[in-house]
Amino acid sequence: MPANPTPPTADAPADDQARKDIAVGRRVIEIEADGMIQAAQALDESFVKALDMFTDVAGRIIVSGMGKSGHIANKIAATLASTGTPAFFVHPGEASHGDLGMITREDAVLAISNSGDTVELADIIAHSRRFSIPLVAITGKEASALAEAADVVLVLPQGDEACPMGLAPTTSTTVTLALGDALAIALLERKSFTADQFQLLHPGGQLGRKLAKVTDIMHKGESMPIVAPSDVMADVLITITAKTFGVAGVVDGDGHLAGVITDGDLRRHMSPDLLEVRAEDIMTRDPISVPPQLLAAEALGLMNEKRISAVFVLDDGKPIGLVRIHDILHWGIT
Repeated sequence: MPANPTPPTADAPADDQARKDIAVGRRVIEIEADGMIQAAQALDESFVKALDMFTDVAGRIIVSGMGKSGHIANKIAATLASTGTPAFFVHPGEASHGDLGMITREDAVLAISNSGDTVELADIIAHSRRFSIPLVAITGKEASALAEAADVVLVLPQGDEACPMGLAPTTSTTVTLALGDALAIALLERKSFTADQFQLLHPGGQLGRKLAKVTDIMHKGESMPIVAPSDVMADVLITITAKTFGVAGVVDGDGHLAGVITDGDLRRHMSPDLLEVRAEDIMTRDPISVPPQLLAAEALGLMNEKRISAVFVLDDGKPIGLVRIHDILHWGIT
């Protein structure tokens, strides 16, 4: 008599569902990845013409699209703006009710429509043609109203949507987003957009803080604790106490940093006549300093390495600011 088969466990249905879910997820990602590979291989002179057109624009790039294309257009506009190409999103429906006034003859339009026949884009298209505003189209159909009206057409590859019914925009929106990123980064590299410029456009957020320079954080002007080499320690201590940084910079007659006086220097030279000693007699000569363009994160690493809590920022040997380790940490830089 054959042995009884092993009965199914309570976990089996869940395991089957998990396998199905993972298979669906992988299928979607693979379909969309294939679409992006096709788009990369299809890039041609039209891509270069679009870049030329956007590079020559004196104003901004106006990005527009309806529905899911509108969501993608919004993100593309944000990416362009954050990477040195002024841009913003205009909703095509709102454009028909007054927002066309936001588009000037100095601008260019990037219109997105997978079908190329989105009715809501008609007024933006007509406006761009009436006032000779450059128009770049991203569309899935070369034979469409949008493509026929545009100065440059970037045609999306005819790949399958990841939706099993072929209805929900999935692959097409992913490829459009990637194409928008490609435009933004190519423009960034054409303009030699730097990390410094990126930080100026991202003063908030962790990325902006990581790119902050010591000049963004330093104390400067009258807030700096500065004394002369001939000042007696009685006066130096008053300056250190008043400025609350626990350090004083000793600056010579030419304005150069000759040394610093820290709590450690005070302890090493403690004596009954300390208050009468001159600053130059106890200062630490050739102190550690940093240049103005140094990243605050690098200054933090230097201070940790040298076990110091504050450092002067020097420009041509002259102090222009003071940065404390607490200031950098307060900015959220670690």
